[in-house]
Amino acid sequence: MEVRIGIKHSPRELAFETEASAGEVRGLIDAAIAQDSALVALTDTRGRQYLVDTDSISYVELGGEGGRKVGFIS
Repeated sequence: MEVRIGIKHSPRELAFETEASAGEVRGLIDAAIAQDSALVALTDTRGRQYLVDTDSISYVELGGEGGRKVGFIS
């Protein structure tokens, strides 16, 4: 699943693919904001972690398939 996070005062967004479901990602973000945590940790499909400042999140877009698949379908 693709995740896009808009950062306040930044023209770019953080975009990555994860194996977690939309519910899991939303749960992590909701819990971090509810507990007044400074950071929320998210992991992509390659095992890289992204630490995002919860006060800087302007929006989160969840869903969609990962990147385009290349090749022939049989």
